[in-house]
Amino acid sequence: MKMEEKKNILTYEGLRKYEDELHDLKVVKRQEVAQKIKEAREQGDLSENAEYDAAKDEQRDIEARIEELEKILKNAEVVVEDEVDLEKINIGCRVKIMDLEYNEELEYKIVGSTEANSLKGKISNESPVGRALIGAKVGDVVNVETQVGVLQYKVLEIQRSN
Repeated sequence: MKMEEKKNILTYEGLRKYEDELHDLKVVKRQEVAQKIKEAREQGDLSENAEYDAAKDEQRDIEARIEELEKILKNAEVVVEDEVDLEKINIGCRVKIMDLEYNEELEYKIVGSTEANSLKGKISNESPVGRALIGAKVGDVVNVETQVGVLQYKVLEIQRSN
């Protein structure tokens, strides 16, 4: 029995970002690196040619990333953010929560794990906080188990992310 591949849940913005990157790698970067390899070859002896080695490494990285992006996109499931139910927290919505311990307001966008980037306020539905928030309604208090103990967040607002 073949294990079912995990769906990569993406917002429309995430999908576009990956499609653009894939297009850039296939159309622009492949050409650039092929040119570098060609120029390095023309310098003659490849055994001590650092430019050639660097270009071949870059080519390998580009091809690996193309493969990775194609896999992400092949299993992509796009969340239509306009159709997100704002009654409860789900992937594709933006939430405002209150950290009850520090009395601090936080705002996150809930995204699939592929798109998560905590520095940009995008947390995964698979992260501890994201998992705890999914399904919560405004006014709910959720408990998040962490290494440092249980954190409590009160849901203040659920809104569309766009």
